[in-house]
Amino acid sequence: MQRQHSNTFPWLARLVVTAVALVPVSVLGQALLSDLHPTARGGYTVEIFTVAGEPVTNVPSGAAVIELDAPARLDAELSEDLPAEADAAKAVMLERMQSPEWEDITKRYAEQHIGVTRAWMLGVESVPAVVVDSQYVVYGEPDVNAALIEILRAREEVAR
Repeated sequence: MQRQHSNTFPWLARLVVTAVALVPVSVLGQALLSDLHPTARGGYTVEIFTVAGEPVTNVPSGAAVIELDAPARLDAELSEDLPAEADAAKAVMLERMQSPEWEDITKRYAEQHIGVTRAWMLGVESVPAVVVDSQYVVYGEPDVNAALIEILRAREEVAR
């Protein structure tokens, strides 16, 4: 299934390709993947959007893996062992914010929310989602190599 986004926001315009079936990763497929590898000539970018319960496999080096539920997990981690009484909980949080680790925590929050924002900007609809060059996406395929092969085949069909 292909769909073109509205030209209202050209930076959001992209072609969406949905995988219909598993594509076996063959020797030929591995050779084709070299054209899509994020460090390959041409500088393709690969972003993988998932959640903790939907692991992905065969992730190429250089690909960004974004767990969309990571900010909520960090919230839960920070809320752990907080007192039930609001003023006491506030005091504990203020104390935590003075710790040397707080700067790292705020950086984690920023990075995780950037990933969530990126998924929203791209219009990611479900996970796992493998996105290449902000233009092509395969949904529901946990094997990233298989998703990349599907994208390469779709790109070749579009080019014809």
